[in-house]
Amino acid sequence: MKKIRVAIVGASGYTSLETIRWLLRHPAASITYLASRKPERPISELFPELLGRLDLPITPFDAKAIAKEADVALLCLPHAAALEHAPSLLQAGLKVVDFSADYRIKDPKMYEKWYQHTHNDLNNLAQAVYGLPEFFEQAIKSATLVSNPGCYPTAAVLGTAPLVKAGLAEPADIIINAASGISGAGRTPSQQHHFPERNEAFEAYAIGTHRHAPEIEQTLTAITGKDVQLLFVPHLIPMDRGILETIYLKPAKGADIKAAEEAFANAYGGKPFIRLRTSDLPSTKYVANTNYADIAVRFYSTRFVVTVAIDNMVKGAAGQAIQNMNIMFGLDQTLGLI
Repeated sequence: MKKIRVAIVGASGYTSLETIRWLLRHPAASITYLASRKPERPISELFPELLGRLDLPITPFDAKAIAKEADVALLCLPHAAALEHAPSLLQAGLKVVDFSADYRIKDPKMYEKWYQHTHNDLNNLAQAVYGLPEFFEQAIKSATLVSNPGCYPTAAVLGTAPLVKAGLAEPADIIINAASGISGAGRTPSQQHHFPERNEAFEAYAIGTHRHAPEIEQTLTAITGKDVQLLFVPHLIPMDRGILETIYLKPAKGADIKAAEEAFANAYGGKPFIRLRTSDLPSTKYVANTNYADIAVRFYSTRFVVTVAIDNMVKGAAGQAIQNMNIMFGLDQTLGLI
């Protein structure tokens, strides 16, 4: 089997390390290039767990050099930085999976509003495919640029879309309470994420200002064909990884729990990384270090209550990127992930 040659750009962060961990056991992929602005040195010096497993040097970004060594580039970069590098990689003939938000928001004015940065790659923005395989697999197959979804939006869309699309839940007045482990904030040190600040602390943050809110609304609107409006409240929990979202939806007239369960079963039948839980509820412990999304739907009082658990570093980042890469190269999407 000819292996996919993979370059990782932005090789010094948590998502790049998670990506490397999975790719090292991928039977059809080989890591051939690591790029970062960090000083040149073997990746195993930056991440000691890789000693003897991957000792490739971290080198400066060079699109032409990457094109000689790789077939696909995974961009583990923050917004704006990915926008700086993706065009040259695409022009050099590589396929690209971008972990940042630079190609997620289709309206460049909306992107500028939420990310305070002008989008200067409108042609590639128009062609980019949103990388949520459960809904966009066919488009991903022929894509050269896939925009990997955010971690919060992955769980939110998976938990919401089936009910709204089936007409069982109202598209407005959707409430999403989401809690994430600290790794979602990235590896760059800050006082806010210093251990004494986060340990034994559970709090909401960025109410009304979190950048994932417009991504969730845009994606749900695209999938359901309805004007989705929601209230999204993120929280930080004192653990390394994991996301749990609790979603409250108003039932449409005549909708009941049996119809809701059938909607989820119909939406995700045959989708390898979706597990529908009936006898118990999703937990971050059940999905940790996996690419699964666990989902359960219940009816309480006047609302459908959907709970979703994912690992923010895997299904919310690295694992989903590899799932997308597999699809782009015509492989079984589960390869290297189960």
